[in-house]
Amino acid sequence: YVQRLSAVYITLYVLIAVISMLVNGTPATYESWSTVWSSSLVSSMTLLFFTALLIHAWIGIRDVILDYVHPFGARLVVLSLFAVMLLASGLWVARVLFNAIN
Repeated sequence: YVQRLSAVYITLYVLIAVISMLVNGTPATYESWSTVWSSSLVSSMTLLFFTALLIHAWIGIRDVILDYVHPFGARLVVLSLFAVMLLASGLWVARVLFNAIN
């Protein structure tokens, strides 16, 4: 259910972003992009988007690894590497969004 719910949110976010850019136009300069991202609503929804994306990716890659990597040690190493990579990506996104607000 978590993967399905995250997929629904990811789809809605992308649709709203595309429709918004079609209606309002794509920001052309750094200043206009900065204005878009400085909104706390946009930053919050984007942070939620990336959280859903990372959770969705974790569940998907975990299922694939559990299906195809059978030795326990190898499975643990591969899962740990992906967990660290996804966690680092999430922290990077949070830092970027936090800096955009401030």
